[in-house]
Amino acid sequence: MARRLRLNGTGSGGDGCPSVHEDLDSGEVIVHGPPLTDTEDVAQLQHLSEGEVAVVVPRDLLVDWTPKERTRQVRTIELDEFSALFGKFEHTAWRLETRRRYASDEQDDTWRQFVETGQIEWTFDHPYCATIRRQTGLGKRVERVRLVDDPPTTGQLYLLDNAKRNSQLGEDIRNLYRSDADRMKLPVEDFWLFDSRLIALLKFDDDDQLTHVDLITEPAEVVRCCMIRDAAWHHAVPWREFAAQLDGGAV
Repeated sequence: MARRLRLNGTGSGGDGCPSVHEDLDSGEVIVHGPPLTDTEDVAQLQHLSEGEVAVVVPRDLLVDWTPKERTRQVRTIELDEFSALFGKFEHTAWRLETRRRYASDEQDDTWRQFVETGQIEWTFDHPYCATIRRQTGLGKRVERVRLVDDPPTTGQLYLLDNAKRNSQLGEDIRNLYRSDADRMKLPVEDFWLFDSRLIALLKFDDDDQLTHVDLITEPAEVVRCCMIRDAAWHHAVPWREFAAQLDGGAV
C-alpha cells in the first residue's frame, strides 16, 4: 500500500528540491535533494550501506520543516472555547472549508427554507454575527475559501447563499472547485488560521457533526497552513462571481 505523504516544505526557490515530506501514518520523514556524488566526499561518510544514497540539503530546511515531535503537540478544546476565539483574534481569521456537508447547518430553520424554496431570509441575530461585525468594524479581516464539487452538493449551495449574509458582516468569501484544489494538492483538512500563528483544526465524526477542535501552534504547521492559505486565496473566485457562473448570471 502506498504511503500517505504530505509535503511539509521546501527550501527551493522554484524546482521543489530539496524538500521534506512526512508520512502521515508512521511519522517517518522523507528528505530529497541533490545527491552527494563526489567520491572523496562519499568516502568520508560512515555507515552508508549498499543501496543508500546521501543527499545534500540546507540546514535551514531541516530546522524549518522537520517535525519537532513524533506527533504534533495539540490542545483539544470544546466548542464553546472555540467560539470564543472569534472575539479574541487581533488581525486576521482565515478559513478553509473542505467538506461536502456540515450537519450543523441542517439544524437551522434557514436550511428548511433553502431546501423547500431555494431562498433564504437571512437574519443577523446570531451571536456570531455581532462578534464578526464588531471585529471587521475594527478593521480586522475575516476570510474564507470554500471548496465546491461539480456539481455542488446541497450543503455547498446552501453555503454559497450563506455568503450573502456573511459578506454583510464584513467577511470576504471566495470559492474554489475541488478539482482545482486537488490539482494544487490542497489538503482535505478543515481549519481556521488565526493571526498566522494559531491553527484551529476542526474535527468531525462520521455523521459530519463537529465534535471538537485541536489547537496547533507548532511553527512548521502554522507556516504550512499559511502557504495553503496563500495558494487557495490566489486561485479562489469571489463568491458573487462564482455564484453567477453556476446559475448563468443571476445571483
